[in-house]
Amino acid sequence: MQLKIKILLLGILITGGLAAQQRPYYTQYILNNYLINPAVAGIENYWDMKISHRMQWVGLQDAPVTTYFTLHGPLKKAAYANDNATSFRTPGENPRGANYWRNYTAPDPHHGVGFTMLNDKTGPLNRFAAYGTYAYHLGLSPTTSLSAGVSAGFTNMSLDASKLNFGTTTVDPAVAGSGLINTIKPDISAGLWLYSADYFIGLSAQQIIPQQIAFSDNTVYLEKGKLVPHLFLSAGMRFQLSDDVSFLPSTLIRYVSPLPMGFDVNAKFQYQDLIWTGASYRYQDGIAGMVGLNISRTINVGYSYDLQTSQLNTVSRGTHEILIGFLIGNRYGDWCPRNLW
Repeated sequence: MQLKIKILLLGILITGGLAAQQRPYYTQYILNNYLINPAVAGIENYWDMKISHRMQWVGLQDAPVTTYFTLHGPLKKAAYANDNATSFRTPGENPRGANYWRNYTAPDPHHGVGFTMLNDKTGPLNRFAAYGTYAYHLGLSPTTSLSAGVSAGFTNMSLDASKLNFGTTTVDPAVAGSGLINTIKPDISAGLWLYSADYFIGLSAQQIIPQQIAFSDNTVYLEKGKLVPHLFLSAGMRFQLSDDVSFLPSTLIRYVSPLPMGFDVNAKFQYQDLIWTGASYRYQDGIAGMVGLNISRTINVGYSYDLQTSQLNTVSRGTHEILIGFLIGNRYGDWCPRNLW
């Protein structure tokens, strides 16, 4: 079964078009898959807090700016079955070497909870959202687990009509009013996450409830303005190149109807559990370089720079994204995630 899953993953990693979407883009989601899939909540033995700020298409006026805060962790999760003194760092040794992964065991069944708050601003349009998450993790075998999760919350879409410029037209029928216009909608996401020591597969859906959204009572624009479901398929593998170096390829495939599928392909190299570097390719959109450092058993940082390969590269100086992570209640002294890469 393990071999069949790995063959399937290799196929997923090399397949997948890029569609514009209503949700924010992230480059460093490989460090925070909870953004994409609520089933990830509570996957580690500590509470994982992430804060990120992304400035997209720098140099382009009114380009997207995204900031988010996430926090998730386990409820009454049992200790790692194979944790002992070697789980802690000894100078000159890698606590997450090949021997550690050979002895990997799936965590006991447990619950996870989480919280997300994000703000995404593009010119006069602003999106603020907040969600709560519940997930349940179940062992399928001594080394494989499956989790299911759901997030529920709200999205507040606001439009500052005073910043709109219609030229010689003083009123646009798609916009009612001249000040700050708000519309609030419920939002639900759900997902599944299959994971082991050397692979993961995730399937999730965001904006499950299709909804009309408009800043006017005009029936024509009520029909045109819609929030549509977003589907995501994630997959990744772990290859131990040496006792100190891991290679972690992954992919993310998106589908937003009626647009064609889009995909990212990521490659991450990690030295022990201290530093990492990587690259990402987003189909028909851009490439990115990434680097990160696990400063201590409580703090880690990551930075990415995206360069557009589309026509946007003529007006943009790229995209910057910074991420700061905190490992709260980290009783085993993990310097990096055990089940997320």
